[in-house]
Amino acid sequence: MDSNIVVVTGASGYIGCHIVSNLLGRGRHVRATVRDFSDPDRVAHLEALEIGQGGSLEIVEMDLFDIDSVNNAIAGSEEVIHTAAAVMIMSSNPQLKIVDPSVIGTQNIVTAIDNSDSVKCLIHTSSTAAIRPTKWKNGTTLTSETWADDATLENNPYGLAKVSSERIVRNWHSQKSVDSRQRLVTIHPCMVFGPPMSTRHLRGSLALMMTVLRREMPVVLPMQINVVDVRDVAEAHVRALTEGDDAGRYLVTAGDVSMRGMAKLLKSQYPDMNLPSFELPYPLALIAALFHPKISVSWARSHLKKKIYWDSSPAKKDLGMDWISPADSILAAADKVIENDWV
Repeated sequence: MDSNIVVVTGASGYIGCHIVSNLLGRGRHVRATVRDFSDPDRVAHLEALEIGQGGSLEIVEMDLFDIDSVNNAIAGSEEVIHTAAAVMIMSSNPQLKIVDPSVIGTQNIVTAIDNSDSVKCLIHTSSTAAIRPTKWKNGTTLTSETWADDATLENNPYGLAKVSSERIVRNWHSQKSVDSRQRLVTIHPCMVFGPPMSTRHLRGSLALMMTVLRREMPVVLPMQINVVDVRDVAEAHVRALTEGDDAGRYLVTAGDVSMRGMAKLLKSQYPDMNLPSFELPYPLALIAALFHPKISVSWARSHLKKKIYWDSSPAKKDLGMDWISPADSILAAADKVIENDWV
């Protein structure tokens, strides 16, 4: 790879910091954007990353809602990997807290790219949430051709945010001349595990594992977890800079495990922690959802007991990906949590 600047937005996040680490290991010049440069919780783990020969790291402050700030962050770069978004499923104000950061932020990113004459490639971090409809048949396998077009602010604000932001980059890309437009690829991870670099990274996908490690519930829920390792997600983003189809839409998923299977794996790895592994029967789980502050009955009906699968074979074929196993990803995450005493 050449030495031109690649911007990684949302660099303090779980996926973003691993992308930065991957690029630095390849000797790339990385401009990493963070929301607040003065917050060590957002910056310290980036400053601690190893930099490969010929590489460099520049950490800059960027406000996704401020176009001037976004313009300054993008200016002079050749590639942009846009990971910044709100990773939140539910909120009392989903428009402001979940949808707007993705939609307004992504619109400002593509506007800033147009304001720059240097950017040649945009890799956009989407999600399986942009693909999975609100309702699905048990055992369904989805491909990248599906869209979660039934997502609404009321029933699936995170899915709405991911669908809307991806539509923005795809509409922007399709309206340009094929001969002169920037390269575009979207990457769609499921629940992301693997080693966290900061306590900030325990709030998203890893929150489910943390409920077990912290023994926040005496039981586990009857649910399936689709897993991909954060290091594989980062690798897929970096490979997509030069590999795969222009306008490609790539699912990155390694496999699945039940929450009970995850709990039993953790219990066997850490026998002295007295971790829960008894699976709550489905009818009782629905009743429990009535009283849980973060789980609705409608979510429980849609997600508990039902299984869904993803076709990530195009990522293997076009990007040459091989997946870290779900078990190895879960244990890598847990080992890092326990090593840092984050339980």
